[in-house]
Amino acid sequence: MAALTKDKVKRALRGALKSIRDFAYVCQLPARPPVPLVKRPRVGVALGGGFARGLAHVGVLKVLAENHIPIDALAGTSVGSIVAAAFASGVTLDQMLEEARRVRFGSFARWTVSRLGLATNERMEQMLRRVIPCSRFEELKVPLAVVAADISTGEAVTFSHGDLIPPLRASCSFPGLFLPVEYQGRLLVDGAIVGSVPVAALQALGIDTVVAVHLRTNGPHHEPANIFQVIGQAFQIAQGLNDATWRKSCNVVLEPETNEFQWDDFLRADDLIAAGERAARQALPALRRLLEPRASLAVQPAPAR
Repeated sequence: MAALTKDKVKRALRGALKSIRDFAYVCQLPARPPVPLVKRPRVGVALGGGFARGLAHVGVLKVLAENHIPIDALAGTSVGSIVAAAFASGVTLDQMLEEARRVRFGSFARWTVSRLGLATNERMEQMLRRVIPCSRFEELKVPLAVVAADISTGEAVTFSHGDLIPPLRASCSFPGLFLPVEYQGRLLVDGAIVGSVPVAALQALGIDTVVAVHLRTNGPHHEPANIFQVIGQAFQIAQGLNDATWRKSCNVVLEPETNEFQWDDFLRADDLIAAGERAARQALPALRRLLEPRASLAVQPAPAR
């Protein structure tokens, strides 16, 4: 028994000496340069507002999907939030095209008499629950942020968790036209008031590469003919003053030519979708450059002796 114990001790000592020699050898090796780890950038798409013109977003997403441009997260404001939510929930582009072609003002709005607006978008909730198969943000297949504005404080309010449908409706409550939406103790209106494209909300989802879709509209260069044009042009003036804020954080900005369309041109859905497709196809070279792998450094381990 004593001999066996001595053998064990000898083997243990030999193992310890070998470990010391190996450690000394590694310490004498020259330092190796870091090895680049190649990874694809995280791409997010921010969809802005534009009422009926927002149907152009469907054309943009169609081209991105056809050309295998990955979308790791989405953010939307106003009509952009609805298109983004439909895409993030797994609604197919064919379904989106079908819904876009049959939507009308009466599908989501009803005229009313109120000191806070001319119409209510209560019907939108029923329409959204029919089209979008998810009721909570957590159920979406792609992370999503929806931006509304608190009309009492002027704050941007971003939703990315919890109930999905109320924030979408709030983000689409065009002030002056639709009544504000009361939700979570706030009086909420169209998110485009605080930014025509929700880039900051997208970055908060951990996105490092931002693709923004901004819908061009008739600028404030003509005399408005009715109250809706007055409200719309006031919006455009305010948004124009804030454009530089979100543009500086974008990698690519797509701007479908939607100047010729009116705010309620739902009957021209196919033309609006085609405008979005054209803008996305023109941007494909820039979008593909965004996907070029980026290197990050990692220390290469020393080889075994």
